[in-house]
Amino acid sequence: MITFLLIIFVVQVGISENIEESFSSPWHYMCKGGFCKKELITKEVIAPFSLEVCELFCDSSSSLWPRPTGHLSLSKSMIQLDPDKILLASSHFGTRVEYLLERNVGLLINNVKSTGGVLAKCGGVGMFIRYTGFNQTNNIKLTLDTDESYTLTVLQVNKTVLEATITAKSYFGVRHALETLSQMIVFDNLRNEIQIPNEISIVDGPVYPYRGVLLDTSRNFINKATILRTIDGMAMSKLNTLHWHIVDSQSFPYVSETWPKFSKYGSYAIDKVYDQNDVKEIVEYGLIRGIRVLPEFDAPAHVGEGWQWVGNDTVVCFKAEPWKNYCVEPPCGQLNPTSEKVYELLEGIYKDMIQDFEPDLFHMGGDEVNINCWNSSAAITNWMRISNGWNLTESSFYRLWDYFQRRALEKLTIANDGKDIPVILWTSGLTNEENIKYLDPLKYIVQIWTTKDDPTIGRLLRNNFKLIFSNYDSLYLDCGFSAWIGEGSNWCAPYKGWQNIYDNSPLRIVRSQRFESKRNLILGGEAALWTEQVDSATVDAKIWPRSAALAERLWAEPNSTWIHAEQRMLRHRERFVKRGISAESLQPEWCLKNQGHCYA
Repeated sequence: MITFLLIIFVVQVGISENIEESFSSPWHYMCKGGFCKKELITKEVIAPFSLEVCELFCDSSSSLWPRPTGHLSLSKSMIQLDPDKILLASSHFGTRVEYLLERNVGLLINNVKSTGGVLAKCGGVGMFIRYTGFNQTNNIKLTLDTDESYTLTVLQVNKTVLEATITAKSYFGVRHALETLSQMIVFDNLRNEIQIPNEISIVDGPVYPYRGVLLDTSRNFINKATILRTIDGMAMSKLNTLHWHIVDSQSFPYVSETWPKFSKYGSYAIDKVYDQNDVKEIVEYGLIRGIRVLPEFDAPAHVGEGWQWVGNDTVVCFKAEPWKNYCVEPPCGQLNPTSEKVYELLEGIYKDMIQDFEPDLFHMGGDEVNINCWNSSAAITNWMRISNGWNLTESSFYRLWDYFQRRALEKLTIANDGKDIPVILWTSGLTNEENIKYLDPLKYIVQIWTTKDDPTIGRLLRNNFKLIFSNYDSLYLDCGFSAWIGEGSNWCAPYKGWQNIYDNSPLRIVRSQRFESKRNLILGGEAALWTEQVDSATVDAKIWPRSAALAERLWAEPNSTWIHAEQRMLRHRERFVKRGISAESLQPEWCLKNQGHCYA
């Protein structure tokens, strides 16, 4: 149960005849009816609250994002905090965990300093941060079974020191607690002080283990700085998976150590690639912030550029015209499942990705295969008819697809030192009623990209597949802009506002399909940013703060709707901006400072 206590300043500040001499503004905020209401400071006001301080205490989930899933209580007193006196106190010096947490405390200090900027007065108490509850290990890896929960307590030890204690069963739980702690430290602009409640108690943990953002870097190249900034925003919102759609038919920017010609032939430019050092830096950056970087190599469709050097009919219908007969967007291209060279190349690419990303999951794509494309290839149809005695009906081409998927999975296992790795596939023709027999629910996780009312969801649950929700009617972030082919709006218009995303509950979707008994199969969800109309200059505003709405949905799965989260969302958007992320503005700033007046 979440509780909160009324804030009362221990040291009362007298009000002078000239208000401006005592405070930096004549306005303060009082919590009334769940909103922080703006009022003039008068002589009768004993302890005026700044807006950020008021927001800490005015709602049952405070101003935290995402909202905690367990107990929350705050003390009656605020105290000035000196960010330069925040220290990690630990006896596990030299361990990998210690290094990661030292980095996180450094991030905490930087974030706290950005809260007040140059206006914040120097001084205040220090804070020691202690953690406990899990064994030290150098093998830190996020998996679907990792316990990310934590408890956080803050107590004032004496007049000069606070002690923050974090109890968690994993490094990732401690990291989430530090993010929560950073959001409890606010800037009181009436007194120009960085402040924190001197007593805090929070019990928290996520509902779903998979909470992601997909970033496509193949339609348009996304530079490394933007990818790292995306990870920063994810960490702020306790998302834990960056799904990296790194190559597609338009470009091949990933530098394969085994097959370097792919990026040489397929990148947009010599400086628009991700080499081994880039990938390792991004993976490490994500780990520090509690985020797995999940690679996707989409196949057998969505290939083309980069494969020109191979020859031998490895790719068919590449740049075929008219393209609408062979694929969903230009340029077309699909792998030839009958080519042994294809599987040799895939094994090398898989080996490189396993080495570079060290993933606990692997995304094999597997969507939007076009039967006409394969049927246009004499090499494929001859193999089917002459070598194997198959006919050329649609069912035979799905049999061919199954052949490809089995062979590709074998190569992935070999690349992973002979060990199985959970594989994610998109919903596709293979998840249709007549073809689902080809997929093993013990080997494959299915990512839903179709609509929330698609009967495929019920079919997959009935067959015991674990699911990740990315239904495009709520979670595609590229929707609602002008078409990039032809005129009008793009294919998945309208725009998906944060309200739509917030109310997109995986649990309610499963209930609507009458499969609530299978709710344990829901792994979580993912917001997807496809980049046909996005590049490095526009990523921030497309992802943020909308993906934060998904973050709270997946962390807490609240019973409430977006309207109960609106003021916290506005505050969280301000956090993004302070931390250097150009998140889209949702309302005039007047609405943030005049709460409850911008209603429909």
